[in-house]
Amino acid sequence: MSRRRKDKVERRELKAAKRGPLIAAIVGIVVVVVLAAAWFIQFRDATAAFHGEPDVILVTIDTLRADSVGYSGNSRVRTPFLDRIASEGIAFSNAHAHNVVTLPSHVNILTGLYPFQHGVRDNAGFVLEPRFPTVASMLREKGYATGAFVGAFPLDSRFGLNRGFDVYDDNYGKGETRQQFVVQERPARAVLTSAKKWYDSLGDRKRFLWIHLYDCHAPYKPPEPFATEFRDNPYLGEISAVDAALGDLLAPMLASGRDTLLIVTGDHGEALGDHGELTHGLFAYEATLKIPLIIREPGTVAHRVETGYVRHVDVVPTILDRLGMTPDPKLSGRSLLRDIDVRDTYFEALSGSLNRSWAPLTGVIHDGHKYIHLPIPELYELASDPSEVNNVVESRRRKMLIARELLARLTSASAQQTTTRKMSSEESARLMSLGYISGGGSQETTFRPEDDPKRLVGLDNKIHDVIEAYEKGDLAKALDLARQVLRERPQMPAARVLLAFVLEQSEQTAEAIDNLEALMREGRASTDAKIQLALLLSESGRAAEAIKLLEPIVLGGKETNPEAELTYGIALADQGKPQEANQQFERVLARDPNNAPALQDLGIVALRQDDLAAAREHLIRALDLNPKLPLALNTLGVVYARQGDLAAAVVSWQKAVDLDPHQYDALFNIGLVESRAGHRQEARAALTRFVKTAPAARYGADIAKARAALVQ
Repeated sequence: MSRRRKDKVERRELKAAKRGPLIAAIVGIVVVVVLAAAWFIQFRDATAAFHGEPDVILVTIDTLRADSVGYSGNSRVRTPFLDRIASEGIAFSNAHAHNVVTLPSHVNILTGLYPFQHGVRDNAGFVLEPRFPTVASMLREKGYATGAFVGAFPLDSRFGLNRGFDVYDDNYGKGETRQQFVVQERPARAVLTSAKKWYDSLGDRKRFLWIHLYDCHAPYKPPEPFATEFRDNPYLGEISAVDAALGDLLAPMLASGRDTLLIVTGDHGEALGDHGELTHGLFAYEATLKIPLIIREPGTVAHRVETGYVRHVDVVPTILDRLGMTPDPKLSGRSLLRDIDVRDTYFEALSGSLNRSWAPLTGVIHDGHKYIHLPIPELYELASDPSEVNNVVESRRRKMLIARELLARLTSASAQQTTTRKMSSEESARLMSLGYISGGGSQETTFRPEDDPKRLVGLDNKIHDVIEAYEKGDLAKALDLARQVLRERPQMPAARVLLAFVLEQSEQTAEAIDNLEALMREGRASTDAKIQLALLLSESGRAAEAIKLLEPIVLGGKETNPEAELTYGIALADQGKPQEANQQFERVLARDPNNAPALQDLGIVALRQDDLAAAREHLIRALDLNPKLPLALNTLGVVYARQGDLAAAVVSWQKAVDLDPHQYDALFNIGLVESRAGHRQEARAALTRFVKTAPAARYGADIAKARAALVQ
């Protein structure tokens, strides 16, 4: 999934950089300034009388365990804002999600439907169909201004949650860096700052505002001072930093004098090693399924701690109930502002099935019992066994049968409701960053105990080990572990996808292609595997084959696939068809003006055509959207050099190298230009580094030139 093709600019020997991996750029984290308890004075009087219809603010904090906040009894974390909110509203102590990954969980929250009703079952490959309205659509019809501000790629507008929002701000930093396993995101303070600006601009209009904060997701890297304070538990440091940002930026909105219904929840939790799982997505134990949930509206909602079992599908009916709107009968939830009666809940964790061909995990919570439907079934009594260590499936057969019957009743229509999965190469890369690799779903209908995720958690951890070794730069270890994964589970297409990626990064492109072509021959190649293969073929001088492989996806499909279109455009450009290539890039931009990689590719094609002005314009626009695009910086450096501005060229190349040490072309260019400028020390440093790090298989001739220059 890398873009590494070398594009030499013959007249000057300068190199336009290789296409770096299709990876995510992390938005720079703003240093947090903690203002002690200053935010406490910003709240309105909790006894203020309610007048008219309230504003509605929904805050979803990604990867927030139910036991990771202060008001739930965690004495290590620092969450004064959330603790205060909980003390003024309803704090639900037994709230559950229905999915343990970001996208489907948010679809549940915003539509009020179960995943088997709306059809979005995983983080990628699914798009919410227009026939399913969001709560934003419902409130906009009632005259509300609607705005959404999201923190990361899994909630990109491409997945359909933007419908109903006047503003859907997903400018989280779209683009690429070298670190394939880092998801694109922006910090809580950046999200909240944009949200507050929108909120403050609306005058007297009623507002529905959704804020999504992604910071607590792995890898855990809290800003200072939380990084130092929580060096022994960075996950809690991330939560504390998010709470501080909420205290500084959301509190003024709540103190504006406007009546506001505030709902705060998590989309799912985090395992942190419970039951052997490192993060989330594999299991649906309480560590990842149980979430915090708070509702606050001073003067209207009285404080209490509610112990009844509630669900994410109850959020939309709650908002509609508060606004006097009649919910659609298809909604499965009930208002949380009414008495909390017995509420059964469905849940699922299908990433292992969809991405690895493992047994699908579904389940139901009924009458305080939690039934997990797997080849090795599980039943837990949550009140007496909240950590789920005592599986009572054999001793509570009657309870298990009731739960199984309820599960079958709940999901009886699921086969007719689910949507088709079509996943792009970029989405597959993000799945890698979230810790699970996509290679195609299961074709099986019957699963054995050896397909149970409980039996495969060790293999899941080995996949995490591959990612960790790659991130640390130990490609030899990553490659060895990836081969082990394939040997242990040869029938898992994702194993070949993972191995192909590590092979490519290890400069073993031919073997990477062989693994992906094996999936093609077996008829088990997913869309993202085909796109990955097409990109490698194009980079290897086989653009015609890449085009043939991609045409059915780009030209024959009813749904758009941005990454397929970009890769198809790259192949067309490599085949010498720049106009057709540009048409693909423009199609992507027409739907998503924030797509920096499309602008980057337009700039590369313009440079190849010697249109320096157009190349410069496209590349600068791309970098305005995301300044951390090493390939765009490298190519822009070539543009500057060919325009005679060598100083600006060197600055641009140095930024590229600082972002991605694998930008070998930039190193060579720096050495070449600095040498010509008589800057011997700078030239020697760049060329020495190039000789030591550039792979000989692709840069043999250039390494020889660099060595000769060093001798001179």
